[in-house]
Amino acid sequence: MRAVFLDRDGVINVEKEYLHTIDAFEFIDGVFEACRHFQTLGYGLIIVTNQSGIGRGYYTEDDFESVTTWMLEQFHSHDIQIDAIYHCPHTPDKGCSCRKPNPGMLLQAAKEHGLDLSESWMIGDKESDIEAAKAAGVGHTILVRSGHAVDEKATKADYLLDSIKESIDIINS
Repeated sequence: MRAVFLDRDGVINVEKEYLHTIDAFEFIDGVFEACRHFQTLGYGLIIVTNQSGIGRGYYTEDDFESVTTWMLEQFHSHDIQIDAIYHCPHTPDKGCSCRKPNPGMLLQAAKEHGLDLSESWMIGDKESDIEAAKAAGVGHTILVRSGHAVDEKATKADYLLDSIKESIDIINS
């Protein structure tokens, strides 16, 4: 099995610092079309997201789960199956293996879902997403400009796009 790994904030939804409420959640244009396209091609869809707001005490695991449940319902209403969601609640100073740019979440997903990482994709909005994918052995990477500022000259991503919507033209087999 192969997968498209998706960062959440800045890829699926509009980047809002420490997003933790349904009212603040706003899907990025084209995310449903892109995910449906990936699914049609036979890719699993897995979300991998750093959520240090939990570790910082800005919101709780329950807040994250509430937003996640609602988000999954929205995907389901668009006939899209998200196969798994992995999140890292730790702050950067904790030194955990799951917080991107470390590959822990991707490696756990590969193990639990029997993924061929070399045939998989990562779509992120930060260089740390790309670094995590490369460290895990993910074969293809896309950095989108729809979240954080991007250093276009320094990126190690295979593709640099304005948003996930444009990835439909890149991921086509």
